[in-house]
Amino acid sequence: MRRSLRLALFVIVGLLAGGTGYWLSAPDRPGAADAERILAASLPDLSKKPQAIGNWVGKVLVVNFWATWCAPCREEIPHFVRMQSRLGARGLQFIGVAIDNHDKVRSFAADFGINYPILVGQLDAMELSKLAGNKRGGLPYTLVLDRSGDVVSQHYGALSEETLEPIVEKLL
Repeated sequence: MRRSLRLALFVIVGLLAGGTGYWLSAPDRPGAADAERILAASLPDLSKKPQAIGNWVGKVLVVNFWATWCAPCREEIPHFVRMQSRLGARGLQFIGVAIDNHDKVRSFAADFGINYPILVGQLDAMELSKLAGNKRGGLPYTLVLDRSGDVVSQHYGALSEETLEPIVEKLL
C-alpha cells in the first residue's frame, strides 16, 4: 500500500475513533421537555412515601444517581454531605436517586450520615437517569439544575467538592 494511502487511512481511523469517544463521553443534554419530566418524576423516599423531584424547585438542585455497591458513588457522597451542610441554608439541595434495594439504601444512608433526601428506585430510576442524559447508564451520574429547574450541568463519574462547588456557587 502506498505511503499516502496508509496515512489517509490512519487519519480517517483516528477521526472516527475520536468522534466515537466524544459521543460516548458526552452526556445528552436534556431538553426542556425532558427537564420537566425529570422534575415530575416521583419515586419513594426512605420512608417509602412517593416524592416528586420537582418538590425542591426554587433551590439549586444537585440530582445524583447512585447505588450502594458503586465505589465512585461511595467516594463522592461524603463530599455531598459536607456541601449540603455548608450551602444548604443558601439554597443548595442535593437529592440522591438510589438505584438499589430499599433496605440497603436506608442502612447505607444511616452509615454515611446522608443529610439530604434520598429517593429509591430500580429500573424506573435507571430510565429516569437515561432521560436525564445518562445514555451510557453508568453510575454515578449527576445533574445540576438552577432555581428554575433548568439543567445547567451534567457529570459522569465521582464529583469532588472542588469540581462541584464552583458550578453551584454561580447559581446560589
